[in-house]
Amino acid sequence: MSSVPEPVEPEVLVARGLFKRSVWDWCYAVGLVLGSGWVLQRFGQWMDGYEQVILVAAVVALITLAWHWSAIRNLMWVLIAVSLCSVYWYQGQIARAQEVFFLKYLISSQTAIMWMCFFYALSALSYWSGLLGRVAALTAAGTRLLWVGVTAGLVGLLVRWYESYLISVDVGHIPISNLYEVFVLFTIITGLLYLYYEARYATRQLGAFVMLVVLAAVWFILWYTFDRGAHEIQPLVPALQSWWMKIHVPANFIGYGSFAIAAMIACAALLVDRGWLTQILPTPAVMDDLMYKVIALGFTFFTIATILGAMWAAEAWGGYWSWDPKETWALIVWLNYAAWLHMRLIKGVRGPLLAWWAVIGLFVTMFAFVGVNMFLSGLHSYGQL
Repeated sequence: MSSVPEPVEPEVLVARGLFKRSVWDWCYAVGLVLGSGWVLQRFGQWMDGYEQVILVAAVVALITLAWHWSAIRNLMWVLIAVSLCSVYWYQGQIARAQEVFFLKYLISSQTAIMWMCFFYALSALSYWSGLLGRVAALTAAGTRLLWVGVTAGLVGLLVRWYESYLISVDVGHIPISNLYEVFVLFTIITGLLYLYYEARYATRQLGAFVMLVVLAAVWFILWYTFDRGAHEIQPLVPALQSWWMKIHVPANFIGYGSFAIAAMIACAALLVDRGWLTQILPTPAVMDDLMYKVIALGFTFFTIATILGAMWAAEAWGGYWSWDPKETWALIVWLNYAAWLHMRLIKGVRGPLLAWWAVIGLFVTMFAFVGVNMFLSGLHSYGQL
């Protein structure tokens, strides 16, 4: 007779997991802890208690994420190295962005973001060429190019953050405050989320579809840059001068990015349902499970963001909810995906109905994201085009 294994206490499992970490994992963790300690020691006097908590929580999150997904560790080493180089090359003068070769042509914020757009376009081309031509090397190139694009985008945002303080301490702020900056953030989060699920599910063929929504965001970034000059760093409006922005906006865009990926997976699933690309794309069961996982993640973070937004509103405007157009449409988005998850988990619905629902949900989300800013006004009018 086979013996039943004795239960293992949770703390024992945690200890085993810690001891299984590699030397590089521990070097990465120690490096982040020491770096954050230096930041607190050097700049803590200018940070309030909430910002210090956010910094510590971010370090814990980055260590946990990197231990779960080693690619993040490598990405962080690159970002740290490039950030230190930018500090060295700028030497405290924003004018050096046009004088130093590496800043002007590689890593100044606007240059890095333009490189991001370029590599996203190359990634999409590689993914589609590999998908339609059934060439695995091309889809693999699409993955690598997407990593380069995401890295360039993160470099652009980090350097932009530093540049804002070089302009003036009063101007300095985290670069997630306007449509230009959050569209860059959207492409980065969408790209990273897809790369994670691609590695977990081995579904490079879906990269071609996900890159369509990324390219749409790239088009907006380019139009907003060259037609509206939105890339110029501007001071924060009073409503955004709060530590709440540092946690509310990223949580929101993890939701937006997840919903966008789910919609693109749904498009692929609908093609397979009609008998197209059945020999190339993943099976309906795989895409259904992936769509569910992505929406569940997005819904979780969107819920957190909505709660954080209500708390921010109470502090800024004196009430948790005012039925502002942005708040109302955020509630519509939340209800839409709550109903989607209910139908799948409780009612057991599968197949084309949920796929179409996810696609339509993207348009609902897009209106909440951009349409409200274009056509409606309210307390969030600082985000208008």
